[in-house]
Amino acid sequence: MRTEAVTLLLYVAGITGGALAGAAIPLVFPSVRARSGLLLSFSAGVMLGAAFFHMLPEALHEGGVASLTWTLGGFLFLFLLERYVLVHFCKEEERKEEASCEVHLHTSPGHGHHHDHAPAGTVGAAAFVGMSLHTLADGFALGTSIEIGVGTSVFLAILFHKMPSSFSLAAILLHERYAARRALLLSGLFTLMIPLGAALFFFLSHRLDHERFAGAALAFSAGTFLHLAVADLIPDLHRRRSERLALSAALLAGVALMWALGAFGPAHAH
Repeated sequence: MRTEAVTLLLYVAGITGGALAGAAIPLVFPSVRARSGLLLSFSAGVMLGAAFFHMLPEALHEGGVASLTWTLGGFLFLFLLERYVLVHFCKEEERKEEASCEVHLHTSPGHGHHHDHAPAGTVGAAAFVGMSLHTLADGFALGTSIEIGVGTSVFLAILFHKMPSSFSLAAILLHERYAARRALLLSGLFTLMIPLGAALFFFLSHRLDHERFAGAALAFSAGTFLHLAVADLIPDLHRRRSERLALSAALLAGVALMWALGAFGPAHAH
């Protein structure tokens, strides 16, 4: 058990470092930040690809068809969270900063009518919640894989998936006008979900049916990813009519990356 704990600790450290490196790219390089529309489109593609090429097939494998009902649960959870919780939180943040979302948008060139349905910051908060839930499930899956002796392949799979995911989260937060310091803080908290999920595994390892729990957690996370991509990010991209070709290419690039990671990269062990 001690050897397993040390291995898990090393794997968690590696994934955390990789995720932070992915988040640092849009945070550190202004030239990357300047292409917010392309980053947003790429992020939507990453989420769609992660949901359809990785999370849903894995949920089906682990928990069977019954686990897929949790996908709708994740979608509705994020919808209700945005509608009744995050929207009020973001409004309060705007009052503290003494800057209205509407005033900021109408005085900034090139943004158009962005997020008419919610205050600025709501989508960023939703992305943080949805992606953190998935990362929590990844930490649990990593602990499970080490226990059954297939930890290396799962470690590599999570590492390669978490880097573009953390990049996408940071890009969304910056697009939602989070300060770079705050976006970095949230990205750091996002990466901490890996060790938290691993700790959750040790706490619950003898109390849960691992496969059924993993299937439900992955399907639920896939639902949150689908909501973020389809209900939050893609509608914004439709409003950017002057960049249609570039944005479409960026979205397809995000989807293609996640497909390639599944087709040619280390896969989750079955």
